[in-house]
Amino acid sequence: MAKLLDLLNERVVLGDGATGTYLYELGVPLNHCLEELNVTRPELLTRVYQEYADAGAQVIETNSFGANRLRLARYGLEHQVSEINWRAAQVVKAALKGRDVFVGGSVGPLSLRPADGEISADDKKALFREQIGALLDGGCDLIFLETFTALDELLLALNVFQNLTNIPVVTSLGVSEEGRLVSGETFPEAVKILQAAGADIVGINGTCGPQACLHLLSKLAVAEGDLLSVFPNAGKPEFYEGRFNYAASAEYFAATLPRLVEEGARLIGGDYGTRPEHIAAMAPILRELKPVRVKKLSTTATRPRVETSEPEIKTTAREEETSILNQLKQKHVCIVELDSPKTLSMDKFLAGAKALKKAGAAAITLADNSLAILRVSNFAAAIRVREEVGLTSLIHLACRDRNLLGLQSEIMGLGTLGFRHVLALTGDPAKVGDHPGATSVYDLNSVGLIKLLAGMNRGVNAVGRPLNGQTKFIIGCAFNPNALNFDSQVKKLESKLAAGAQYVMTQPVFDLDLARHTVARLKPLGVPVFLGVMPLLSSRNAEFLHNEVPGIKIAEPLRERLRQCADDPAATRIGLEVAREVRDVALEAFGGVYLITPFLRYEVSVELMG
Repeated sequence: MAKLLDLLNERVVLGDGATGTYLYELGVPLNHCLEELNVTRPELLTRVYQEYADAGAQVIETNSFGANRLRLARYGLEHQVSEINWRAAQVVKAALKGRDVFVGGSVGPLSLRPADGEISADDKKALFREQIGALLDGGCDLIFLETFTALDELLLALNVFQNLTNIPVVTSLGVSEEGRLVSGETFPEAVKILQAAGADIVGINGTCGPQACLHLLSKLAVAEGDLLSVFPNAGKPEFYEGRFNYAASAEYFAATLPRLVEEGARLIGGDYGTRPEHIAAMAPILRELKPVRVKKLSTTATRPRVETSEPEIKTTAREEETSILNQLKQKHVCIVELDSPKTLSMDKFLAGAKALKKAGAAAITLADNSLAILRVSNFAAAIRVREEVGLTSLIHLACRDRNLLGLQSEIMGLGTLGFRHVLALTGDPAKVGDHPGATSVYDLNSVGLIKLLAGMNRGVNAVGRPLNGQTKFIIGCAFNPNALNFDSQVKKLESKLAAGAQYVMTQPVFDLDLARHTVARLKPLGVPVFLGVMPLLSSRNAEFLHNEVPGIKIAEPLRERLRQCADDPAATRIGLEVAREVRDVALEAFGGVYLITPFLRYEVSVELMG
């Protein structure tokens, strides 16, 4: 199969266009598993492949981009990985039998979701090995590792590939228009790393239209022997009447082809929104083009600064929030959760914040619609607390209610307003709250959110795009000591700390032995820990928390003590007694404590701070 590499060294080779978006145009429902069509509708795929081959494509990819065990599990097809990928290759080979066309096995990123949990590098390798191995068994001539937005995952997949075969491999990056990966590397940096790692062909696909691809390729020098690929999208999509429509015409695509070749591309096709007519328009032009073997980067003169008469805008510097972690080095620190109200009335909430400040709270923590119950925005509440109380806010951020775009917008807003303390949470599912018909988003889980916050502290957003500044977030993460498997929770915590978390806040602990055990396990991690302390107010309160609130467990002996109380005030006294014991353990071990105020009863938290 050195034939393909020899061919690429001689001339420019034409790839195919999109499979997925074209299948949607042909009537496949948007929510259908495209990879399942290899088994259930091979005749439809045969039509697509033959149309691309008739249009002039010399390399045609299999319909297997998302055919890894994780993605297929979303459709209940996780046990058909080998069959689906083997069939993916066989359908192409059968459709194009007798034609001089190369079959490329398409392999996409794993695209982990919160529900998938934490997956080790070895497990990820096993997932890639299963898919790539089945494509090889099906007879693929080369493998496309494509649309990867994180370089580390692509390098891992490349390593798996190299241990299985020596056929050619295309490593293709999903890069932002500004030229950065989600993992932070610039496009030129990533290309050099992939070439050094042994990738035969390196390129871009899946994220940019022709003009942006041209811009990205212009940033690369080309040395003798370098093989670059580019598969642009047909512009940006418009969603109309249940379909994504792409505007870039076949003629427009063909017109950009010579410029792509001038920038060093050797393997050129199309991605999202392209159809056989795009490939057909490119084919006759491509036959006349000769590859560029060496390209040096051009240097452009620096533009002279243009003086303007616009008045200078002066801004008043905002006083930076004092880090609660720095305060820990000097004194005991008490942070107190006070939920924003469920109605528009803020009076009791603000009165509570003032009382807590007077009692010595270092910060008030504001939950993000905890338990999926509607409350006033914690962002808005934080602004009111800063303006009217003068107290630091520690803002919880949950992944449930905002997609990746909305989360980043919220985070950038927090940064521009000078808020620094955040707690990254996955968030309780919407169906458990008071709006069960609401949709849970979960584009990220807590680890992904921590990585996002850490990236913004470095000055880049989720797709590696520079922010023209850096946030200064002090990033917290959650830990649940009440879980059945304590060791598993510690492992999850270690992954959060590795992602960039700087301190830990725990679920409330109601047992002195559990508090001591938590201290013994978490203190060696060497990070600040704020142990959760929540005073119980009554037996009914305890039973509700134990039986109906995720992440909270209260030992039977304590619940029995509360049952024996004659009235709620007697139960509250016991609740406060236990809370003080746990508080003292936390302060002695870590110097800080996290008080959780029940039902806006801030006077109880004030008493615990005394």
